[in-house]
Amino acid sequence: MVRASPRHYGWRTISDGDGVSIFGGSQVWVDHCSLSNCHDGLIDAIHGSTAITISNNYMTHHDKVMLLGHSDTYVQDKNMQVTIAFNHFGEGLVQRMPRCRHGYFHVVNNDYTHWAMYAIGGSADPTINSQGNRFLAPNDRFNKEVTKHEDAPESEWKNWNWRSEGDLMLNGAYFTLSGAGASSSYAKASSLGARPSSLISSITSGAGSLTCRKGSRC
Repeated sequence: MVRASPRHYGWRTISDGDGVSIFGGSQVWVDHCSLSNCHDGLIDAIHGSTAITISNNYMTHHDKVMLLGHSDTYVQDKNMQVTIAFNHFGEGLVQRMPRCRHGYFHVVNNDYTHWAMYAIGGSADPTINSQGNRFLAPNDRFNKEVTKHEDAPESEWKNWNWRSEGDLMLNGAYFTLSGAGASSSYAKASSLGARPSSLISSITSGAGSLTCRKGSRC
């Protein structure tokens, strides 16, 4: 959470323990962070936040990694647009990479090397465009699925627009597609051109905090 001073916490109220909390924000860039072991989520964006890019981060050792959207009934999040790119979701992660509500989400060129329950989930009809990611499923045969359509029967979630293009599925990983694939919806969930998933190792090799020194290039 970014504050004006250590004593000021404003309308958002005191933090509930998220590593990065975005509340009603727009045009926000979360880049080159190393995040783990927070009290609540690693990154949360809620209450009408939009125009967010989450990139080049290295996330480890946490349960509920990333929440995008306040609640299923908070319809102000229907305009949320988030890009999740070039991140490494590493060891000790369980779920929500991300967990989306409403809105439009471009998940592109990330490396998923660990999850215990699922990688990408959502509810309340989010549009999820997964492109050029690498998904390495856990050895547990009951948790191979990348996706989790939450809080709705199949008769409802089968109409949500979730697609996978150019993703690399390893160790039995699989992505459950849904929706009719309306081009207008995916246009709002497409922020950059995806690189081939075969390049993921090099694309995400610099994920995490930078080791910069004054007078030298990072």
